[in-house]
Amino acid sequence: MLIMDRLGAGGSFTELQALNFLDNVVEMGHDGPAHLAISGRRPLLRGLGVYHGKRGWGVSVEFDVRQGPVTAFGLGQAKDGSYLMVASEGTVVPGPLLRIGNTTSRVDFGCDPGEWTDSWSASGVDHHWSLGTGHRAAELAAVADLLGLDFREVRV
Repeated sequence: MLIMDRLGAGGSFTELQALNFLDNVVEMGHDGPAHLAISGRRPLLRGLGVYHGKRGWGVSVEFDVRQGPVTAFGLGQAKDGSYLMVASEGTVVPGPLLRIGNTTSRVDFGCDPGEWTDSWSASGVDHHWSLGTGHRAAELAAVADLLGLDFREVRV
């Protein structure tokens, strides 16, 4: 998230939420840190009767990353144990969102959501990553080069 923020892309904490094969999108987001500067709408505080899978009560901040070009970016690990940077460019598109108190975005990566998810998961990327605005793969590749890290761009 820090790297995406420094590139001017914002960057919100993200993981897979659902694969929508009807609309051909990957639905992603998280209930944690979010970069309000890249929100597509005014954030909503949602009271939850089930909070983090436990009965009880809690409040979460819900919004979506604004529509347009985005980049998923995460750190990962190669087979030899070395660290690497992974990115994939897509587009946040309109449509219904899960109302679960999370940041949620519908991302079209220009391919079947299952194929993208398989390629993304096989890249070595961590379970959580950052979703930022704009297509940033070239900038992230330059950062990886400066840091002496391998860079993988997921394209299907």
